Amino acid sequence: MLRVNLLLLAVLVACGLSLVTSRHQARTLFVELEREQTKARGYEIEFGQLQLEQSTWAMPARVEKIAREQLKMTLPLPGRVEMVPGGGAR
Repeated sequence: MLRVNLLLLAVLVACGLSLVTSRHQARTLFVELEREQTKARGYEIEFGQLQLEQSTWAMPARVEKIAREQLKMTLPLPGRVEMVPGGGAR
């Protein structure tokens, strides 16, 4: 009877330690998940800001202004414009 009680006690202690270990691991993983989700939200915000910045830099009016003022480019005369027919993808 004593051996059975000691065996049951050992099993109970092992189960208790297993429970404590698994709960600790679950809490650690939850904290890590929250941290990574916060990072992901930050990256989403940064991506939105970069998209806005890209659309601002690529505005046709801005590109045309820089081409005229900094690069000294002008629109071609109508006689110098040639229309090339589109071949289409085959």
